[in-house]
Amino acid sequence: MKTSHKTLIALLALAGASAFAQTPGTNTPRVDQREANQQARIAQGAANGSLTAHETQRLEKEQARIDNAEAKAKSDGTVTAKERRRLHAMQDGASRDIRRKKHNERTAGQ
Repeated sequence: MKTSHKTLIALLALAGASAFAQTPGTNTPRVDQREANQQARIAQGAANGSLTAHETQRLEKEQARIDNAEAKAKSDGTVTAKERRRLHAMQDGASRDIRRKKHNERTAGQ
């Protein structure tokens, strides 16, 4: 099943926009900004063909896991330093994965 690049980019933009929804007392602006940047990198890779559909899907799932971890950290009303470190570590790993997948030999045309 092929998804057009425009549809995929629109879905990625919507997912990135949800990252900015926040509840009072649980601000995580650095986490949210990094998440938005990573969503943009994934969308750019999908649009220019440097990411295959499968790679894009896996990277999106990884971003969803980070979203879930962030929501869990915010659920008690406070994001602790330990929770922030965990979120940043997860984002570090995701960033590495995005780079690896964008710069491997596979392209969307294969």
